[in-house]
Amino acid sequence: MPNPAIILVSEHHVDTLLEVFYRRYGYDYDLRSARTCADAEKLALEIVHGGGQVALFVSDSRLPDVPDTEDHPGMFEAVHRFRLAVPSARRVITPHWDYFLTDADRLRPGLARGKFDAYLLMPRGNRDEEFHNAITELLSDWTSTVPHPEVVSAKVISPHHDGLTMAIRDFLDRMGMQNNLYDPTDPHLADFLPTLHAELGTDQPRWPVVWSPARGAIEATSVRDVARSIYPRTVEAADEVVDLAIIGAGPAGLAAAVYAASEGLSVRVLESEAIGGQAGTSSMIRNYLGFPRGISGMRLGLRARNQAIRFGTQFLTGWEVTGLEPGTDGQPHVLHCEDDEVRARSVLVSCGVAYRKLGVPALEELVGNGVNYGAAMTAGREMEGYDVVVVGGGNSAGQAALHLCRFAQSVTIVVRRRGLEETMSDYLIQEIGYQERIEVLPCTRVVDGGGDGSLEWLMLEDLNTGETTRKQARGLFLLLGAEPRCDFLPSGLARDERQFILTGRDVPRDKWVDGVPPANLATTIPGIFAAGDVRAGSMKRVAAASGEGASVVPLVHAWLTPAPEELSVG
Repeated sequence: MPNPAIILVSEHHVDTLLEVFYRRYGYDYDLRSARTCADAEKLALEIVHGGGQVALFVSDSRLPDVPDTEDHPGMFEAVHRFRLAVPSARRVITPHWDYFLTDADRLRPGLARGKFDAYLLMPRGNRDEEFHNAITELLSDWTSTVPHPEVVSAKVISPHHDGLTMAIRDFLDRMGMQNNLYDPTDPHLADFLPTLHAELGTDQPRWPVVWSPARGAIEATSVRDVARSIYPRTVEAADEVVDLAIIGAGPAGLAAAVYAASEGLSVRVLESEAIGGQAGTSSMIRNYLGFPRGISGMRLGLRARNQAIRFGTQFLTGWEVTGLEPGTDGQPHVLHCEDDEVRARSVLVSCGVAYRKLGVPALEELVGNGVNYGAAMTAGREMEGYDVVVVGGGNSAGQAALHLCRFAQSVTIVVRRRGLEETMSDYLIQEIGYQERIEVLPCTRVVDGGGDGSLEWLMLEDLNTGETTRKQARGLFLLLGAEPRCDFLPSGLARDERQFILTGRDVPRDKWVDGVPPANLATTIPGIFAAGDVRAGSMKRVAAASGEGASVVPLVHAWLTPAPEELSVG
C-alpha cells in the first residue's frame, strides 16, 4: 500500500508548508499540495478512490474559493468539505503569522464543535518543535484508528472473524498495542508460520493465536489469557505483602498508583480488563485539564500506566478480584482472585462501574457479533459504510458516536430522555450537532433485533406513541449507565441502596467510631479506601476520579504510619 498522504493547502504559502513538511515527513508520507479548497477536495477523493489513505489536511486559514460571510467563516466550509471527502483524516488550520491572531477569534470556536482538530501557527523556520509535536500527536491518533496499522505490537492470527477474536483485538487496542488480524493462509505469513508452529509445539494450533515480539505466542481461549500474558505475576512477588493494592486501573486507580509509588510505597494494581477502565474506551476527551487538543482515553491510560511503572508500580492484568478478606490484629488484607491471592496492608477499591444490560435476549445472544457493550474501538473500524446505533446519553455515548461517524455511513443515538442536555457535556452536544452522519432519536428505546449470525436489524420503539420501527443496523453500541462492581466486597463495607461504596460523612452515623466519621475517602473497614466511579456521590468524570485517586495517598500514609502518640504507648 502506498504511503498515506498529507495534503497541504494554501494559496500563497504552500511552498513554505511543503518545505517544512518534507524535512520531517517526506520519507514516510506522500506529501501533496493544493492552492484552493476545491483542488484539495478533488485531490483527496482521487487518493481515496485509487486505494490510498489521507491521514491529514493542513490548511491555511484563508483560501480564495471559500470567502467569509458575515456569520460564517469560509474555513468552516473548507474543513467541512475535507471531512466529507475523508471522514477519518485529521484536519489542521495553520494561519500565517501575519494574520494568526486576527483569525483566531473567528476560528477557534470551531474546535469546540469538532470542525477541525488543531489551530496552529504556521512554522516560522526550522525546528519548530511545538508545531511538530502537535502534528505528530495527530498522526499518532490517526494511526491508532486505521484498520491496518503499519507498525504492530501484536499479531492476531485466526481463520475466524468471531466474537473472541474481536474482543482480543479490542483489548489490545485499549492497551495501546496496535495490532493486525491475519488469516493463517495469508501469503505474508508463509515465512513466519514455521517459527510460530515451533514456538507453540504444534502445526495445528487452536485459533486465535496472539503473537508479539516481546512475549512470543499464545493460544488464546479468552481475553484473560492475553491479558495475563502481558503482565504476568512473578514468582518472587507471590508471597510479598505490598503497602497498597489497587483494585481497578481506571483514572482513579492509575492516579493513586502514580502518587503512591512516587512516594516510595510498594504498589500492586489488579485489573480484570484493560488498563484505563471505561475512560480508556473514549475516542477523544477534550475537556481534560492540560490537553488543549484533547487526548484519547487509550493514550491517557497508556501514559499514566507508563508513569506508574516508572515509579515502580507492578500491574496484573486479567486478574479479577473475587473476594476481599479484611485483615485483623495487624494482619494484611487478602485479595482473593480465581486462582491466586494478593496480600496488602491497605487497599483502594477503584474498580469503577459496568454498563447495565439491555435485557433483550435476542440481542444478548449477538454480543461480540455486532452488539457491543461500551465503545468497542476495534468493532468501530469494522463499521465502515454501515449504519450503526449507539444507546445512551452520557459523555461516553457521545464520544463513541463521534468516533463511529468517522467510519459508519450513519450513526443514530437512541436515548430514553427528551434530549442529551441533561446528561451530556455541552461541547459534545455541539460537536454532535455539527456531524451530518449523526442523528439523535429522543424518547426511544431498542426492543428487539437480530440477524443471521451477526446483527442486521433493530426494532426501535417510540416511548410517546408506542409505535415501533424496524431499522437496518450492523452495529449496536450500548452505553447504558453505570452499575458498581461490588459483589466481591465484604458485608461489613457500607454501601448505598444502589451498591455504591459509602465513604466519609456519607457513612451512616451508627458506623462512625466514637462519633467521628471516616476520613473523606475511607470506608467502614480500616485500611480500605474507595475512589472513582464506584464511590457513592462521585462526579463520574475523568478529572474527578484522578483527583480522588491522588487524594487517597495521604490517607494510606496515615494508615500505614501510626501517629506519634500511638508509637509512645507501652
